[in-house]
Amino acid sequence: MGELIVTTFDWVPELPRGFVRDIRVRWALEEAGLPYRVQGVPSDSRDAAHFAHQPFGQVPYLTDGDLSIFESGAILLHLGHRSAKLMPADPRGRSKVQEWVFAALNSVEMASLPWSLFQFMGQAGDTPGWKILDGFLKDSRLKHLDPVLAQREWLAGAFSIADILMADVLRLVDRFDGLADFPACRAYLKRATARPSFVKAYADQMAYFAAAGLKRG
Repeated sequence: MGELIVTTFDWVPELPRGFVRDIRVRWALEEAGLPYRVQGVPSDSRDAAHFAHQPFGQVPYLTDGDLSIFESGAILLHLGHRSAKLMPADPRGRSKVQEWVFAALNSVEMASLPWSLFQFMGQAGDTPGWKILDGFLKDSRLKHLDPVLAQREWLAGAFSIADILMADVLRLVDRFDGLADFPACRAYLKRATARPSFVKAYADQMAYFAAAGLKRG
């Protein structure tokens, strides 16, 4: 179609570096071997042009020629249609990838994100609210995901956008040692993040924000 441009923030503090969600898009593009470039938008003064592409003022968004797409899941589905390395062309294979895409975003990340935010804010502990979040993530989600991953290398056959999303969701949980009791989830994450495409995407994002930090002084 057109030139692929990934838009992310021009700078973020050190704590979220490596976890800003443009890494999902970078990873997919590296996996598919699709050429792209990265551009930044101000993180502290989001203007009308930014909101025109992303109505919540978030990142990333992708432009593909004159097409603009926001939300990392939607972007990865778009790229999956562009490359068989990210999603198979046959209807059955595509359906399996898509259901795991939505499982990663709607079932697992729905539970993992509030859990991780409590960790970031230092509010994890022996409170009723924390026990609910911890149980929801571990007993209702990871406990059921672990045996699935114990039986397969990747979620839907060959490595796909479903694995990019699920692995990135699990990365944040693992940052706070939330996978300690789920060996198959942890082994799956290790396999996924050992891929050269992730290694490059991660290094590129870290270098991008580090360089931006130097410019800020």
